Amino acid sequence: MSHHRHNFCRVLIAALLLCGSAGVVHPSLVRGDVKLPGFFTDHMVLQQEKPIRVWGWAEPTEKVQVTIGDDQASTQADQDGRWLIELPSRSASADPVEIKVTANNEIQLQDILIGEVWLCSGQSNMEWRVQSSVNAAEEIAAANFPQIRHMKVPRVPSPVAQDDVPAPWQVCSPETVGQFTAAGYFMARRLHQELNVPIGLVNSSWGGTRIEPWTPPVGFEGIEELKELSDSVTQRTPGTDTFEAVLQNHLKSTKAWVVKAEQALANDSFIEPAPEYPSSLTPFTTRSQPTTLYNGMIHPLIQMPIRGAIWYQGEANRSDGMLYKAKMQALIEGWRTKWNQGPFPFYFVQIAPYQYGDEAGPVLAKFWEAQTASQAIPNTAMVVTNDIATLNNIHPPNKQDVGKRLADLALRHDYGKTDLVAHSPELESMQPEGSQLRLRFKNVGGDLKTSDGKSPDWFEIIGPKSGGFQTATAKIEGSEIVLSSPKVQHPVAVRFAWDKLAEPNLRGATGLPVSAFRAGKVPSFVQTIPGADDYELVYELDLNKLGDSIQYDIDRHADISKFDRVAYLVSLEDASGNIKSVFVSMDAFTDDIEKLGIPTADSKANFQQAVESMNVHCSDASVSPATGISTGRIEFWPNNYSPSNDAKVPGASGTAFDFGDQPGPPANGYGCMQVHNVGARETVFAINNWKRGRDADLGIGNHSGEHTDWTFTSNAAQYDNKKLQVLVRPVK
Repeated sequence: MSHHRHNFCRVLIAALLLCGSAGVVHPSLVRGDVKLPGFFTDHMVLQQEKPIRVWGWAEPTEKVQVTIGDDQASTQADQDGRWLIELPSRSASADPVEIKVTANNEIQLQDILIGEVWLCSGQSNMEWRVQSSVNAAEEIAAANFPQIRHMKVPRVPSPVAQDDVPAPWQVCSPETVGQFTAAGYFMARRLHQELNVPIGLVNSSWGGTRIEPWTPPVGFEGIEELKELSDSVTQRTPGTDTFEAVLQNHLKSTKAWVVKAEQALANDSFIEPAPEYPSSLTPFTTRSQPTTLYNGMIHPLIQMPIRGAIWYQGEANRSDGMLYKAKMQALIEGWRTKWNQGPFPFYFVQIAPYQYGDEAGPVLAKFWEAQTASQAIPNTAMVVTNDIATLNNIHPPNKQDVGKRLADLALRHDYGKTDLVAHSPELESMQPEGSQLRLRFKNVGGDLKTSDGKSPDWFEIIGPKSGGFQTATAKIEGSEIVLSSPKVQHPVAVRFAWDKLAEPNLRGATGLPVSAFRAGKVPSFVQTIPGADDYELVYELDLNKLGDSIQYDIDRHADISKFDRVAYLVSLEDASGNIKSVFVSMDAFTDDIEKLGIPTADSKANFQQAVESMNVHCSDASVSPATGISTGRIEFWPNNYSPSNDAKVPGASGTAFDFGDQPGPPANGYGCMQVHNVGARETVFAINNWKRGRDADLGIGNHSGEHTDWTFTSNAAQYDNKKLQVLVRPVK
């Protein structure tokens, strides 16, 4: 890096640190007395059985001496005024010691304990305080545990890694415990009671935050799924090749503009605006952006030895699906890299069931699946909480069980209590047995049971021609469960608790709940539909190719002459990979096979009529499944249309577009292809305004806006993949 670039980067960093109040003033900028980080205070807990590390700032080359009991060591501050001293490790003890730091001045820290130190991080359910938990008054009154200590890191994001935060330690008492992290406190209380050692809680949490801000840049590196995110972080980091290259480009463009501007000034002529500063170089500064909370709230702590970390977060990332596992890997391995003390234990809490508005139930189930899968990261484990949820409160107040379960994981894996059943039961194997599925579970601790003495609930199975997933009857046989359903003759796959509101009753022998899961190979949507294999494909159209002219990807209309039923299969896949499909069949409403596809003006298709014996199957709850529907209706035409309901369709609006619309001029206009279940007041599917391509209207089920039939939604671009198949049942 050239001299002027080096100076520029230093000036840029200094400017970032001095702008606003987000940055923490570095102690080394203030010369004079020896200083310690803001969390080296009275009542601190130091990690036992690891070298005791004390560090801080002083005048450059100043001699610094640290004394703890009979142990003493000294060093000299470097040219930047930094110093670090390690003293021998100590065993846990309830007897307090004093830390004395001597240089030009002297610092004395009193009432220091040696014990077990746990980092507590995440979003609001980790930040949730004892005073807001179940039985808060009783818990606070009984909190006489002076060997439990707590510090809370201030909520400060930062664009660059900070070295210090002010975070005084507090002794646990009825006067202080109300402000402690509840999950951390109840974990600490059980550990203290079981181990009889001091426990220190380092609470660095912030409600409403995502996982990415807590992750250091090194965590994102090398994870393929997060490459774009990692590149974005790297490009914003002064000193990196990508930062320099983009900034050099900008400087070159700016210098060229300055020359032109000087000429324009001399010639009294116009000049285009100066080149805009590249947004890709703008530092991350808010609590929602990657690395900022690591920089401001975690990095200052990384020289502090700890036993491990607990993590309660996910609500803000719940739409990530399996990508969250990659983000957990980035966080965990990133922290372990920065702490440089090996793969310390990392225990996390699965978020609880909750009514997330209109969000589809499986969104949360897929996130639970990713959290479960994150246990494949070495030396991690998860607490399941679907038995202590509050469906209308995103903050379940029962943090006692959360803390106990976290403590039990630590007791089993870190403190030698290997006989303790600390893990929730998990599926070990699945075996089809004719019309049944047999599931075997591990980590049961004896026989499976239910919390209410009834049969296990929330099990669903699926097989060919089963009409989708069906509720299963579940029978417990020791550590196994046998599933069956009269609607599924040959089950091949299972899912359990696959909904955001699932509070299943299945428990292990010790009462620990079972998390959501799925297993087996789910048949394709069409394979699950009874009678679907009686139909033959006529037309197939990639709906990404909608436009003025419709060219089918597959066109077999010339191969089929007679048919007695017609079916439509519509599949829509969004950017997150969520696929929604509907299969609707009905008695043939025409014998002209060329009028069954998109009702363009050229096709001469124009149908506004009832259809008989309609069957509907949908991959989710967007449309009500039913067979033999007598209130089916189609609206197929190329025209413009109005909601006037001239046909007097019962229940139709007359003012809002739905299933009572009226075609009008021009004949080659907006265009409508809709199937409705009038009795259920549902749009089965809609393909409107196909001439607009990416701005066409596409939907399965009712639209949530004013017009339930998707008219004027212009939403086709939201689906990355979308397909229409037109099928008929040939008459042999």
